[in-house]
Amino acid sequence: MGASLDLKALRARKPVDAPVNLDATRQDGLGCHSGKETMQNAAKAAGMGETLDALKRDYPVGPHDQPQSMCPAFGSLRVGLRMRRTATILSGSACCVYGLTFTSHFYGARRTVGYVPFNSETLVTGKLFEDIRDAVRETADPALHDAVVVINLCVPTASGVPLRLLPREIDGVRIIGIDVPGFGVPTHAEAKDVLAGAMLKVARGEAEHGPVAAPRQPRDGRPTIALLGEMFPADPMQIGALLDPLGLAAGPVVPTREWRELYAALDCTAVAAIHPFYTASLREFEAAGRPAVASAPVGHDGTAAWLDAIGETCGVSPAMVAAAKNRFLPAIRGALSANPICGRITLTGYEGSELLVARLLIESGAEVPYVGTACPRTKHSEADRDWLEAHGARVQFRASLEQDLQAVEEYGPDLAIGTTPVVQKAKERAIPALYFTNLISARPLMGVAGAGSLAQVINGAMGQRERFDAMRSFFAGVGTGHAAGIWEDVPKKRAAVKRAAPEKPVGEMA
Repeated sequence: MGASLDLKALRARKPVDAPVNLDATRQDGLGCHSGKETMQNAAKAAGMGETLDALKRDYPVGPHDQPQSMCPAFGSLRVGLRMRRTATILSGSACCVYGLTFTSHFYGARRTVGYVPFNSETLVTGKLFEDIRDAVRETADPALHDAVVVINLCVPTASGVPLRLLPREIDGVRIIGIDVPGFGVPTHAEAKDVLAGAMLKVARGEAEHGPVAAPRQPRDGRPTIALLGEMFPADPMQIGALLDPLGLAAGPVVPTREWRELYAALDCTAVAAIHPFYTASLREFEAAGRPAVASAPVGHDGTAAWLDAIGETCGVSPAMVAAAKNRFLPAIRGALSANPICGRITLTGYEGSELLVARLLIESGAEVPYVGTACPRTKHSEADRDWLEAHGARVQFRASLEQDLQAVEEYGPDLAIGTTPVVQKAKERAIPALYFTNLISARPLMGVAGAGSLAQVINGAMGQRERFDAMRSFFAGVGTGHAAGIWEDVPKKRAAVKRAAPEKPVGEMA
């Protein structure tokens, strides 16, 4: 398709059908700083309305507009960079590409990221699409790659750069083009689903048309449960142990680590929606006739309910399910009792496992009055929400920074778990705090191993309260805000001096 594309004919079309809307891109300052509404209007004028509508259906915002977080495209970039024999090319502003690649390598990616630069001329004339197509052709080496992923960032999406017109494959190398604009995808956690879902769709089509590559690790013949959502590496093994007495095995984790695992994931009996907001991926499993099981085997109650749901979905006899519960639940209850957590904790994050962590904290003995997550409420998150609310927690989907900070003020916790700005504000108030992404989500949550995994770090942090009080007492009087520091004459805040605009909360990395 790409080789025979007539760009002259494309440029002759009406603006709404053209790959680039000239009026939208000629205005000065069309970029990330232009504002969400401006970018959305430009994208719609450039013929990207259908793409934005699809993203809005899959990843709805609300109750407020969008959580404060880092660039969502990091999620898709991370998925591609963690896959073997997969090349990734970014199309976007140089500053965005720099930030995304820096963050990716900071988090351990040892892979080259392709970049197709542009300027006003190549963007307006359609030359950028030609440059992307040339880069894809140069990269698509079947000796090195199974797939090439091209990601449109904000400006190319707003300008209508048509990745859908790229060839679907070159010399057997699949070409996956996706749009991941910050004004269309709310969080980086959901952006993982954008790419995972796109890959599953292609893999499902290939499997429906004939034989495909077998997984690297041979299967033992047992039916499998695919696992949806990134998790701690030990968790799939814990889930496998829980499934073994049921005559089932743990299948691949989606997002996968290589292309052939996509086929194995689709060839499952059911999919466990560990992260319930993977809407595009769940749609592909549903199209393949694979039912989804909500929640996860977390804590005593969560594990019991999950085993029941797996047994019912997969046709496992009640006797086998009961035997599995009798085998694991006493051990989980024992681990929870041996590792108690006593204290009030507010919890928020944007990874997607916040509700699961909150369940585990409550079963460990903690009081958790507030759970905030940047991810959306879906039908597969209802079981966790219902359980948490029945145990005294207020659950806030699409939580904003302001709501998270208000929860800390309202409940005065012994420990605040959250994003960087939440941790910062809590510590300013002498409240111990832990960064969710690095210190909480990087621990096992499932089964027996997860039952006692959080107590040490949680109790250790809560035990620092006296040190915080001592530091606060020591630094008392040095001033805060405009008067921070030590002064002979403390600066006076001038009422007549007004800021040009209110300060915006600082974003952060995942």
